Amino acid sequence: MRVPALEKELGMEVYVTQSPGIGGRIRQLIEDFVVEELLVDGSKAEVSPAETREPVGRGRYLICVLVKRDWDTLWAVRNVARRLGISHKRIRIAGMKDAKALTAQHISLQGVAPTRASQVEIKDITLRPLRFSDRRIFSQLLLGNQFQVVIRAVSHSSSVVEKRVRNVQNELASLGGVPNFFGHQRFGTVRPITHLVGRFLAKGDLEKATLAFLAQPSMHEHPESREAREQLRDSQDFEEALRCFPRQLRYERFMLGHLAKQPRDFVGAFRELPLKLRKLFVQAYQSFLFNKFLSERIRRGIPLNEAQIGDYVVKLDDHGLPTTEFTQVTDSSLQAVKEALNESKMRVAIPLVGLKQPPSEGVQGEIEQEILETENVNPQDFQISFMPEVSALGVLRTILASATNLSVEKASGDSANPSKRKTRLGFTLHRGSYATVLLRECMKPRDLIKAGF
Repeated sequence: MRVPALEKELGMEVYVTQSPGIGGRIRQLIEDFVVEELLVDGSKAEVSPAETREPVGRGRYLICVLVKRDWDTLWAVRNVARRLGISHKRIRIAGMKDAKALTAQHISLQGVAPTRASQVEIKDITLRPLRFSDRRIFSQLLLGNQFQVVIRAVSHSSSVVEKRVRNVQNELASLGGVPNFFGHQRFGTVRPITHLVGRFLAKGDLEKATLAFLAQPSMHEHPESREAREQLRDSQDFEEALRCFPRQLRYERFMLGHLAKQPRDFVGAFRELPLKLRKLFVQAYQSFLFNKFLSERIRRGIPLNEAQIGDYVVKLDDHGLPTTEFTQVTDSSLQAVKEALNESKMRVAIPLVGLKQPPSEGVQGEIEQEILETENVNPQDFQISFMPEVSALGVLRTILASATNLSVEKASGDSANPSKRKTRLGFTLHRGSYATVLLRECMKPRDLIKAGF
């Protein structure tokens, strides 16, 4: 089954299911993509709660629900901090959420009274105080996310839509889950360059990394942005670019403001960006390599829910989340590992390439070595000497992710697209997994941009 060229550029080169998709389009309206965060303690961040209560408990941190509509997570946090008059470092989140979506997530505010939090007024952002705690929010508190996604502009009948989604669901169930690719938003779909910036950083070419971020245009972005990038690419005049770049390109303008004064200080320019974003570049390149590793495993027909000698396997906790406990499969351990996999106590994993993470062995190890040689990169390249804070040690990532509570709404008329239909998919994913990876299997889109990815 044909995969869009743009997905192949992100390392997602295959589908794991053979059933035809339903086509259609996501995110035509912001409210078509709703994300509500789940914590391991059972808490759920709701977009529209049935009731609100006064904050309870004690502690130095105020836990709130942040509801945002069509906002980048990091930019939303910075704006909340500015409105509260505090450093953004006093605000913590458990995970990033989709920008082009309506999302609800938990955040912790250090030293902020509930009345101040609830009075924050920012367009399309709401803060709702929940409780006090002695612990701030951090990533390990995150269980996953619950999604409600409307797919519009579907041409098929209601019965065909339901049948095709169920067929995909059954195929995924037989595989033991969804392939745990890093999804489209990890790289950008309109302008997929984060992994390219990361590759140049890993290879120590700061100037190319800078120009990839600032001056590599995309035919799919706004014409004003594309023209500004093209002009910078041709002139390499950062001072002029600062005058020309649209205001909405906030992060680019942070870098340009520095380069306009010090045109060769590329490290200083990158350090104008939030640390999370700088780390994301290198992580995106790790993600690209992981996607390539997983795509080739699927292409070769190597099972995703069965371990081979040389594979890594990681232990799952009581929530079904991967732990840091792992082992590498040998002849003597193969049978015991198979039993643990069948009992959902373990999952097969492959590396995110980094300084401290050895490669797989066996057939999977051969796949990884071939791809790294083609990319002309090795684990030592992820020691970023000129910007040590973004260096990547490497880690293991499971190759399957659980998708639960999958529901499909009966297709009905689509007012936004006369003569077409819409349906709604509901599902829950564990942290670190991407909704678009499940959606691509259900939709099999021909044109990612038109399909809203």
